[in-house]
Formats: sequence, structure tokens, C-alpha cells
Amino acid sequence: MIECILLALVFGSQTNASHAQSPDAATVIQRVDSAVKARLDSIAGYTVTEHYAVFRNKDETNPAAEMTVETTYTPESGKSYKILSQSGSNFIRSVVFNTLLDNEKQINLPANRPRAWITSANYEMTLKPGTVQLDGRDCFVLTLRPRRKETYLVNGSLWVDAKDGSIVQIQGTSAKSPSLWTGPTQMLRQYANVDGFSQATYARAVSNSTLLGQTIVAIDYQGYRVQLRSTGQQPVAAESSRQRQ
Repeated sequence: MIECILLALVFGSQTNASHAQSPDAATVIQRVDSAVKARLDSIAGYTVTEHYAVFRNKDETNPAAEMTVETTYTPESGKSYKILSQSGSNFIRSVVFNTLLDNEKQINLPANRPRAWITSANYEMTLKPGTVQLDGRDCFVLTLRPRRKETYLVNGSLWVDAKDGSIVQIQGTSAKSPSLWTGPTQMLRQYANVDGFSQATYARAVSNSTLLGQTIVAIDYQGYRVQLRSTGQQPVAAESSRQRQ
């Protein structure tokens, strides 16, 4: 009997200690905001190779069009693109790729970018209980509800590293349709730790329009070269890590 009581006390105290160490929602959200701020404060710019593939009619084996670009980003000017190669339908390349690149340029202009950050300033965040494993990392999951209806904000879920709040994955539906002829876009974006900060490695978007029907766009990001404010140019390669859902 004494042994049972002692075991109950020991394991009970361990459970309580573990529970006490679990952060509350406000702490996790603060970590997310801090991780985003640290990235913004530390990265002076980067280049990355992006490969775009467009699939139609639920066929994700044979792309209707493809494009590879070298993207350069600086906080002062946003994103610029150098097209390295293109193939496939001229119509798809014109309608889809040009629109995507133009939208990315607009979103990443210095005046616009803060409105797209994944922070509590742009989202109401609700912490789900417990942790999950994703890409070998312990993650907290938060439900996201945009504070405004914008095409670049997402209704959905956010996975963040349980250690530091850095972004691991975001998935959901755009808060606003990009046009009257297109329904809300379903999207997934995955991130990896590149030189200490989250960078996108894979993205997938599914939309339906009266012009093109169902269209799937997949983007792989590879070969990041990140310039840090404190240490200068740091070449770091990050390979795409796909977990299609």
C-alpha cells in the first residue's frame, strides 16, 4: 500500500510538473510574433530558385505548364524575378504565371507586406490542446481567423515549432476570393529552418474558375542563399520537403 501511494505521488507530481510547463495560448502566440519579428530583423535579403507547375482536371502527373524563376528579395524593394525557363501552354503561362508573379510583387512591396505577416496583428489565433509531430518536429497547432478579408490571408490552421514558435506549416482557404470568377483558394505552404529562420520550401494552391476550371499550382523552393544583417552572406541550401495533403 505504501509503495502504491509513493508511486502515485511520484507520477502525479511528474504529470503536474509536465502540465505546468505547457505554455498557455498567450505565450505560444507571443512566440509566433517574436519568431516573425526575429526573421524580419535578421534577414537582409535572399535569393531562391522557385519551380512552378500548373496542373488541370485533377491530373497532378502531367503539368500543363512549368516555369523556373530566380527570386530575389530585399525588405527595401520587395521581390524581383528572373525567369530561367518556361514550357507548356502559352495561355496557362500568360494567365496563371504572370498573375502569380504580379500578385507576389504587390504583396511583398514594403508598404503591403506587414498586412500579410502571420502574426496576431493580422489573425485571431486559438491554440489547440497538445502537440503534434510534423516533419520530425514537435508542433503546436493554432486555428487562424483573419482580422480582415484579404486574398493573402487564410482561414485555417498554423503549425509552429513548440520550441521557438517558428512557422512549420500553414493550411487553409483564402479569406477572400481573388476575383468574381474564382472561388476561394485552398492552400498549403510548408517551411524549413534555413540558417535559423523559417523559409517556404513547398506550396500548393487549388482554385476553381469559370475560365480554367480546377487549377492546381505547386511551387518548390530550393537553393536559398540568405544574407543576414549581422554575419553577411550565408549560402544555405534548403531542399523541398513535400507532405501533400
